[in-house]
Amino acid sequence: MELIDIGANLGHESFDHDLDAVLARAAEHGVGRMVVTGASREGSHKALALARAHPGRLFATAGVHPHHAVEYTEEADAELRALHSHPEMVAVGECGLDYFRDFSPRHAQQRAFERQLQIGVDTGKPLFLHQRDAHADFMAVMRGFRDRLGPVVVHCFTDTREALFDYLDQDWHIGITGWLCDERRGEHLRELVRHIPAQRLLVETDSPYLMPRTIRPRPTHRRNEPMYLAHIVEELARDRGEAVADTAATTTANACRFFGLPEGAAPIRA
Repeated sequence: MELIDIGANLGHESFDHDLDAVLARAAEHGVGRMVVTGASREGSHKALALARAHPGRLFATAGVHPHHAVEYTEEADAELRALHSHPEMVAVGECGLDYFRDFSPRHAQQRAFERQLQIGVDTGKPLFLHQRDAHADFMAVMRGFRDRLGPVVVHCFTDTREALFDYLDQDWHIGITGWLCDERRGEHLRELVRHIPAQRLLVETDSPYLMPRTIRPRPTHRRNEPMYLAHIVEELARDRGEAVADTAATTTANACRFFGLPEGAAPIRA
């Protein structure tokens, strides 16, 4: 069984010294392909470089996260558009709104979000989106692009039942991470994931963040990595009342369809 991690920040500096070992461990745990998240101008270039260095195993996104929205200039827009001309780039993002930390002014976040949604319209590529504590404004911006966007995934879903059903009403995909395994703040997801239609379900680690807290024995470090996607899928399958193999097969097929990846398992090299 092959798993696909749709959101791994492998360009993060914590992976610089041992990426080959990280990829080998992922392969040993059935994670054959990964989509490397581009969340800034610099990070999007690094995501592309990684995808080119590992063809068929790594793919990339290019975008500017709301934390970095102030860097979204005309030059940045042109830069992202150039990056999206490369076949390794399979989605626009990570982009969206984040009012939890407000690292960029909200008006700047909204403007950067709208500009990147327009890239999605112009390229026809899927959208890899972020939303935290900004649901009303997020939906308002998205309504401005109604019927013009390609496939959408709201990645790392952690929100409410109301938000989930708003997204599902739009036929958007939902990305589930190790937040599901956090007894302090993710317990509500245990019930909510049962309501996600099988064809809208995607899985991701968001490494190096969100180490699943239910791993036993607990790792001695806090860095998450793609190998732990298998654990997330096991937890997700249990909560949905499904066989692990079925959840794995469904989410892998969904990822291939969403990102336009080849069907069938990629060669897994440990």
